[in-house]
Amino acid sequence: MYKILGFFPNKIAFYEEALLHKSSSKESKDGRYRNNERLEFLGDAILDAIIADITFKRFPTQNEGFLTNTRSKIVKRETLDKVASELGLHKLIISATHSRGSKNHILGNALEAFIGAVYLDQGYKKTLQFVENKIIKPYINIDKLAKKEVNFKSKLLEWSQKFRVTMSFELIENYTDRESNPIFQSQALLNGLSAGIGTGYSKKESQQQAAQMSLKKIKTDKTFVNDILALNKTEEADADTF
Repeated sequence: MYKILGFFPNKIAFYEEALLHKSSSKESKDGRYRNNERLEFLGDAILDAIIADITFKRFPTQNEGFLTNTRSKIVKRETLDKVASELGLHKLIISATHSRGSKNHILGNALEAFIGAVYLDQGYKKTLQFVENKIIKPYINIDKLAKKEVNFKSKLLEWSQKFRVTMSFELIENYTDRESNPIFQSQALLNGLSAGIGTGYSKKESQQQAAQMSLKKIKTDKTFVNDILALNKTEEADADTF
């Protein structure tokens, strides 16, 4: 554990829970089934804040859209899966499932939970140091990654096609900022439901932002996803009546 963290933990129980996949949940004394899902939720938020902190300071002249895209590239599941493996978390995770591939992202989820454990055990400053020294410096080239283009619209289209969901974009508003630069605000629609709203200096940039927000909502809001997919069944039922 020390080799991964670079310090001795105060409360080892946090880290043990971070490495406990839901397939191997254990009942605690209070009757709650322990696994790393709650810590994953916390770690996801803390990691977002830390990467925002790092990129904000690293790129002082870049706009909000650039910073948001760069952060998204760093915290995307494929990157976290790889870093978790490099750290050696795959040897420590307790899981009843044999699959630890890219589809279920057990490794990346465990890394987020692990970051949540560091935060609870050591606080924000120590967690920031852990992310910088143990994740960013050895495994992630931020400058190179920042230049890499990520097409969120394509990723959202892939998801939509996979689940037979109709995807479209709608321009909500067009105005100018204080320097008279045009600003566009667009929303992504999935089966007619608003999934995400984005703002940018072009329609393309605003749509990319909207697609990015939609992908995050798909990841975090299961009720929303169920509502979208339920519309597929409704359309199929309507078609059967003709």
